[in-house]
Amino acid sequence: MSNAVHSDIGRIAKAPRKVAILDATVGVLSSHMPAILAALACVVLWQAVIWIFKIPTFMAPSPLDVLYAFRDNAATLTRNLLPTVLEAVLGFIFGNLVAILLAIWFVHSATAEKAFYPIAVFVKAIPIIALAPILVLIFGNGVAPKIIIAGLICFFPTLVNMVQGLRSASPAMLDLMRVLSASNSEILWKVRLPSSLPFLFAALKIAATSSVMGAIVAEWIGSSFGLGALIIEATYNFRSPLLYATVVIAALLAVILFFIVSVAEARMIRWKPAGQH
Repeated sequence: MSNAVHSDIGRIAKAPRKVAILDATVGVLSSHMPAILAALACVVLWQAVIWIFKIPTFMAPSPLDVLYAFRDNAATLTRNLLPTVLEAVLGFIFGNLVAILLAIWFVHSATAEKAFYPIAVFVKAIPIIALAPILVLIFGNGVAPKIIIAGLICFFPTLVNMVQGLRSASPAMLDLMRVLSASNSEILWKVRLPSSLPFLFAALKIAATSSVMGAIVAEWIGSSFGLGALIIEATYNFRSPLLYATVVIAALLAVILFFIVSVAEARMIRWKPAGQH
């Protein structure tokens, strides 16, 4: 068979794939079109207000100024983004992991719940902006206090939701497993954990965005690197375009983490509760 025929067969095979990718892209854009149009309208309105009222750049930069700040400070933004990503992701992982393990312990031990749940509530009641300096004094200005603060912000919502989710298992299913002489670990893995997934992912979505906020707040208190430190530096030096660009980067990071959790939820939870379509 000639090379020309092979080439024709390759093009024919690739054509359906390209059409499928194009259709999927169009589908995603059309489903999110209201949000896209609303965002564009906000940007246009923002630019118009800056032009009409002639607002100085140091007070409120225009969208074009922010775009120029992205271009002129790309290396600085990238250099400070990486530490914040590390702190937010590690805080998200460790905070949620500890919350899930504690929730499992609480469900299996009423004594543990009575002893430690009030402590968790007390820690949550402390403003994170007040707790951050304490952790910085204890652990220094390194990465550790930032991870701890990000983890603490993630911890409590996941703990509350996970306890509720583990207890939402069907009583009939629990009775059936006990009749079948199932162990506590079998009941946990086959009944309680599957029932808790909707509650868990609801908390993880909150934690995904909160972890970024926690990392940035920790960087405000004492750090020379990260998006939080860059926000403080840009503010004190009246570099408003860089300030806005940094805030946009932080928001995009939170959105990306939220999207990752949403994709994981869609893949792990195939069923829908009764009443949802």
